[in-house]
Amino acid sequence: MIRLLPFLFIIVFQGYGLSVEKIFYLMGTYSTIDLDNPDDIRRAYKYLRKLENKMSTYISESEVSLINRYAGIKPVKVSPEIVEVIVEALKISKKTYGYFDITVGAYTINYRRKGSLDEEEALKLINYKDVSVKGNKIFLKKKGMAIDLGGIGKGYALEKVYDYLNVERGFISIGGDMKIWGMRKSIAILDPLKESIISLFVNREDLCISTSGNYHQDHIRTQNRDILQITVLHKNCTYADAYATALFAMPEGKMKKFLNENKDVGVFILYKNREVYVNPVFLSYCEKFKIVE
Repeated sequence: MIRLLPFLFIIVFQGYGLSVEKIFYLMGTYSTIDLDNPDDIRRAYKYLRKLENKMSTYISESEVSLINRYAGIKPVKVSPEIVEVIVEALKISKKTYGYFDITVGAYTINYRRKGSLDEEEALKLINYKDVSVKGNKIFLKKKGMAIDLGGIGKGYALEKVYDYLNVERGFISIGGDMKIWGMRKSIAILDPLKESIISLFVNREDLCISTSGNYHQDHIRTQNRDILQITVLHKNCTYADAYATALFAMPEGKMKKFLNENKDVGVFILYKNREVYVNPVFLSYCEKFKIVE
């Protein structure tokens, strides 16, 4: 069985297939849920939809939309999940030298989507240090600021639904973000422009996979125009998602520094000239790894 996803092919090993698979539309993309029990699939879908209703800036009354609406005006009381994902995002911002920053919403939402700011104004408002978290209240200190969880939300949702389900094995994907546990799968990384497979491997253990690139929409501000996409392997999906976004935005020197400092991050980098870089950590998460010419 082969399923084409936006960034990756996923090929299920014979003998490891699960009894039930459902495809849903979640968080602006397609989600695949493979679990043994149909009731668990329903539980997973409902939980993911609940998180989407809190995080999506396309839903006007979501908690994140309310935070953005009252930027520079007043703090907004939010649920524990939104506090958690924002606190994690701020930690990751510091860890990635600011290249991951959820306040990029000033640019992606208020400038690009809504046109309520000009580009120069929007860029000046991107600063994760201007996000205040006090108890269960979130405050953006300047008017025009906005939170965009697009670079972390899907990974966070995968990690949360995994904890919530508490089942022995499964596979859930949301677009280019995936969690595999209790089983192994053969995974093929796809060149998104040529639509051809460039690498194959099998996960050695429970694993999160996240891919970032600008080939569908130019939504990540990057200083490295030679990179087509980055695939990150990590044990935690929140971090896999955010790190993939941050690494894609970093210049080459900062990327090398970050990877030297964070030995738990596996990366597969596809350059526009079709050259590939794979770090040793990526290989440690894999079996039967090979490059397809």
